[in-house]
Amino acid sequence: MIGLLQRVSEASVRVDGAVVGAIGAGLMVLLCAEKGDTEREADALLAKLLGYRVFPDEAGKMNRSITDTAGGLLLVPQFTLAADTRSGTRPSFSPAAAPEDGRRLFDHIVRTARQRHGIVETGQFGADMKVGLVNDGPVTFWLQVDPVGIAR
Repeated sequence: MIGLLQRVSEASVRVDGAVVGAIGAGLMVLLCAEKGDTEREADALLAKLLGYRVFPDEAGKMNRSITDTAGGLLLVPQFTLAADTRSGTRPSFSPAAAPEDGRRLFDHIVRTARQRHGIVETGQFGADMKVGLVNDGPVTFWLQVDPVGIAR
C-alpha cells in the first residue's frame, strides 16, 4: 500500500463539478493498493499515517500527528502511485492492484479511519476527480507498506 500524505491548510475533491469531500487543516492522503496488498497492509498504512508526526508542536518541531491535532483527513484513491516509471516515457501500471481489490482496500481504510478519527472525507473511487489543496509547508511524505513476503 502506498500513501502520499500532504499536510494541508485546506483540500477538496470535486466530481462532475460537485464537491464530494473537503477538509480544512489536516492531511490529504492519496492512496494506492498494489498487487499482493491485503487488509493487513491497509491497516498498517492507516496506523502509520494516523501517527505520523508532521504537525508542529509549541517549539515548531514536527512532533504532532493528525490524531494529536484532530485535524481533517481527506482520503483520495489514486492508482497511478503504483506506476513503474523505470524505463521509457510511458508508465506501466502493472504493479497496481486489480480495480476490485483497490476499491475493497480503499473502502476498508475509509471505514477503519472513520472508526479511529473524527473528521474523515473521501474522494470517489474510479471517478475523474479534480483535487484542490493548499499544501502547508509544503510538507509531503511518501509512505509505503509492502505486502508480507514481497521484497522490493
